[in-house]
Amino acid sequence: MTSHILETRGISKEFSGVRVLNDINIGIRPGEVFGILGENGAGKSTLLKILCGIYTPTEGELFLNGNPVSIPNPSTAQQLGISMIPQEFNLIETLSVFENVFLGMEIRRGGLLNKKAMREQTSRWLKELQTDLSPNATIAQLSVAQKQMVEIAKALVHDSRILIMDEPTTVLTQHEVEILFGLIERLKQKGVTMLFISHKLKEVKQICDRLLILRDGNLISVDEVKEITEHDMAKKMVGRELNQVFPSKSVSQDKTVLKVSGLNSLPLVNDIHFELKKGEVLGFAGLIGAGRTELAEAIMGLRRKQSGQIWVQGQEASIHSPSDALKYRLGYLSEDRKGRGLVLNFGIPENTTLISLKKYSRWILHKHKEREVTQTYVKQFDVRAASMNSELQYLSGGNQQKVYLAKWMDTNPEILILDEPTRGIDVNAKKEIYHFIHSLTEAGLSCIVISSELEELIGLCTRVLVMRVGRIVGEVTGEHINEEEIMVYAAGLHDERMPA
Repeated sequence: MTSHILETRGISKEFSGVRVLNDINIGIRPGEVFGILGENGAGKSTLLKILCGIYTPTEGELFLNGNPVSIPNPSTAQQLGISMIPQEFNLIETLSVFENVFLGMEIRRGGLLNKKAMREQTSRWLKELQTDLSPNATIAQLSVAQKQMVEIAKALVHDSRILIMDEPTTVLTQHEVEILFGLIERLKQKGVTMLFISHKLKEVKQICDRLLILRDGNLISVDEVKEITEHDMAKKMVGRELNQVFPSKSVSQDKTVLKVSGLNSLPLVNDIHFELKKGEVLGFAGLIGAGRTELAEAIMGLRRKQSGQIWVQGQEASIHSPSDALKYRLGYLSEDRKGRGLVLNFGIPENTTLISLKKYSRWILHKHKEREVTQTYVKQFDVRAASMNSELQYLSGGNQQKVYLAKWMDTNPEILILDEPTRGIDVNAKKEIYHFIHSLTEAGLSCIVISSELEELIGLCTRVLVMRVGRIVGEVTGEHINEEEIMVYAAGLHDERMPA
């Protein structure tokens, strides 16, 4: 009798003759947390999609409990007890939480939907996740972190024996991560097998039993987690020693390029005052719901302002829409690149020029010029794709984020707001983006970085403003930019408050 609940033998996958997964042989034990690591484009998502029936392997076989199986579609995977929590949300915004959780597997009684039973079961799993979300809440009203909790509940309700988690913690606070890890331990005790994909090496070290490392579609190693260090994980992922991830910090100038005074966009932006200097990387920290994203949206004209002033380059700015913000040469990378930033069924040129299309057309679109400029960005950002025409849905998360950056750079911004700029991308792509941010500030641009990863803010920023329940409650600079100091403010444990 096999000791593996799931096996892959010689699994390979090709797209248009390009091999993205090559001869993968792994055996996963019942009740273990099996980590999967690799750079963006290493083949992680392709492997997961084969296991979930989204892709069919070009070569190789799958075995479940020692028996060969075919998984031609996601519904077959669910019937076999395999569920996946996707990295990019697959929720219908206009439906409620419970309707999304049971979508496609609704409970019926006498031919009618049993909404009471679906609400009760959804509520039970939400309580298990220790979230106060209502089963009746509409998805469109939820934050990114709350949507992640819905995706987790959606997978758990299937009562799966194999649960695949693709970057489940990228938008969660540390407290929410601890709740999720507690749930993983409880599921493990019940014999549930989990595949855990993350770019956060500390998390992999903390929660996983064994670890698969992929590079360029090839299996590099399968290790017992207790026998491998985080440094060795990173080295195996990139195939070389990884030099310092963060660049040296830029020195900002005295000139104020953005000033925000008394800004209110209630309920989550309350009496905000701050200044951004030329060449500065200014960080914004805070727990989920602190109002950081809402502040960025208010500055960019995406959210209605009740009061307050914004000055850009010393001039009072009238910003009521994103197009107004563009006139003042402001750019904004949303934390939700799939929902708000990119058109995933468009190619790279179409996404790159989405905002700046006027530069490439008079009476007709000059596609040659569009492709020529896009090619320079592809080279500058090292965007890896089968071709320029590849739809973005087929690119890795890191390459999608690079295209998103290119899109905003093509507007020639002077101030760039980056909301969770490295969410769901690997350690090497993070390094590339950090060094690109540094090069921008060295060239005189100014950046605001909103991040839930304190290590990111500590490594990049010359100042960090901490928000809590819609207000700026603290500022840390120099040697005071550390996790403890930031969290004291974020959790409301500091008596000091920012002066108005």
